[in-house]
Amino acid sequence: MRNCSSKRARGPMAAAEPYLAEPSELSVFLKIPADDPRLLAALRAATRRFRGAVRHPVSLVTEDTVFLDGSGRPTLHLPAAPLVHLHEVAIDGEALTGVKAKRRSGVLLHPSGCWPDWAEITVVYDHGLNPVPEEVAEVVIDQARAIYRLDPAIQQITTGSESVSFAATAAVGITSQWQAAVDAHRLNRGDDA
Repeated sequence: MRNCSSKRARGPMAAAEPYLAEPSELSVFLKIPADDPRLLAALRAATRRFRGAVRHPVSLVTEDTVFLDGSGRPTLHLPAAPLVHLHEVAIDGEALTGVKAKRRSGVLLHPSGCWPDWAEITVVYDHGLNPVPEEVAEVVIDQARAIYRLDPAIQQITTGSESVSFAATAAVGITSQWQAAVDAHRLNRGDDA
């Protein structure tokens, strides 16, 4: 169970990649130019789906600012990891020093006890992976290929007395490889942890 709730205010994302895979890799599979608008839209959609499933950007984000509620516990879970650099931690606007961090899991340990209940904790930090892991890029490319090949104009086919309906989300689906990559990179699992 999560120890805190969060409100997010995004800091600059200078190093964040717009995609979790290279358009040039997808273009090889689809045999079209890497700057094709439909290819890029499919890759963007697949990237968004993966980021949504794991609940964090995955790629490197610099100087991200998050606002977390105090938990009354010694640990505080950040909404994204791995933690690359901790710039600042403040409790109700006052800087706090001596905070320890579990970098891989994105957990902060209060230096003198517990994060105070009913306090707003502000954290400025860099998080994510650079480069994006190959298994993530591979499943994003697979998903983008499926999205690209989906014809959103066809929603229902009727032949005689039989009718079949297609839904875009149902037609794309996920693979066991996708699920394994999501499971390996998902954070803050909430009820399903």
